[in-house]
Amino acid sequence: MISVQNHRPQLSGNKWLLILVIALVAACSPKTRPVGKGTTKPTDKTTGTTDKAEKDKKEDKDAKKVSDKRVSTVAMILPFGLDHLNPGATYSAAGLKKASLSLDYYRGFKLALDSLTGEGANYRLQLFDSKDEPSQSHSLALNPQVKGSDLIVGPVFPDGMKVFTTVPGNNKKLILSPLSPSAPTTYNAENLVTIIPPLEYHALRAAEFAVAKAKTKKVFVLTSGYSAELPYIKYFKKAVDSLSKKKVKVVQLTVARGNLSPIMAQLTKFDRNFMVIPSTNQSFLKVTLYSLDTLAKRYPVTLIGHPNWEKFSFLKSDQMQRLNAYITSADRVNYKAQSTITFVRNYRRLYRAEPSEYAIKAFDEGMFFGQLLADDGDKIKNLDDKEFTGLHNSFDFIYKKGQGWVNKHVNLLHYENFELKQVE
Repeated sequence: MISVQNHRPQLSGNKWLLILVIALVAACSPKTRPVGKGTTKPTDKTTGTTDKAEKDKKEDKDAKKVSDKRVSTVAMILPFGLDHLNPGATYSAAGLKKASLSLDYYRGFKLALDSLTGEGANYRLQLFDSKDEPSQSHSLALNPQVKGSDLIVGPVFPDGMKVFTTVPGNNKKLILSPLSPSAPTTYNAENLVTIIPPLEYHALRAAEFAVAKAKTKKVFVLTSGYSAELPYIKYFKKAVDSLSKKKVKVVQLTVARGNLSPIMAQLTKFDRNFMVIPSTNQSFLKVTLYSLDTLAKRYPVTLIGHPNWEKFSFLKSDQMQRLNAYITSADRVNYKAQSTITFVRNYRRLYRAEPSEYAIKAFDEGMFFGQLLADDGDKIKNLDDKEFTGLHNSFDFIYKKGQGWVNKHVNLLHYENFELKQVE
């Protein structure tokens, strides 16, 4: 049964959220139930008896197996903000976006558990409203129903998670950070699971590629000078030094108005010149990429960009292709894959809506952790024992002291035939 842990508010005129509340309160995951008795087979013409007794005996045995199966409890903490449904209250645009995110995530995760339930697993999914308020996250961290769950999913945003993980005694069950790529050092929780790879692992994947392919033993980092780029640069330099044993040199240049002349003397015309741009600033990127595109007419270039570039519509695919550009990604969905097609079809049929990226991520996370809970509750404490290939990314966990479990799997994408393709 899916239970919503929040007092039912008096409903306002917001029809969309009225439907949301009704859907949450009414929704129940189909659980494995004792097998019902089947139709009696025809009487045996020779003996005049039936096999009904034998069948009933088998059904009772099967029913006992089902009833004895352990029930895994999952506490899900999402920022629905249901108090905004009270009379006189309204959702802001930001609040409505969080509520929509929450609904999509809940649907995707529940669809995964329903799929596993159909295979014989059994779950109790408890839903709690964090309201995206640190004080509410603190209260939920003390809630016995939350603390007694086999798995805690959420809070979603860093502020809530930071408060939640610092409550004393809340370190016995795994706490899944479901959507945030924030560095786990932010929380310092041994039982935290960071499933969206943090920036450090994107920089590591880029460094692995550069070290393996840069024959010139030099990699140029082109920066705008903004402090937001410093963490990526730090992670990248550290990874290059470690992987190459300091045999590959990182040359950093702060680029002003697209001026690349300071590095011209260090470039070669005979091999690829590796350029890394950690910036996400649109104005800087447009100017710098234009200069780099001009430079590429004389010097072969291979460009490695920031993972957020995948979302930027202003980047020109023909320019990216000329620059032989690569980016790292942990959110790549192959919509042509049969598994994705099946998921989208089932989601549409069940919810009459298109699945968002949050629903897809939730489905992957629900399948992975739901299966671990169903197989053996103790396995959920050893996440590095099993790899998982999902719709949006793969899970390959590493345990780090003081940080908990971190998914380190990051894909490398390449601009090819005017689209991004995954590098095998």
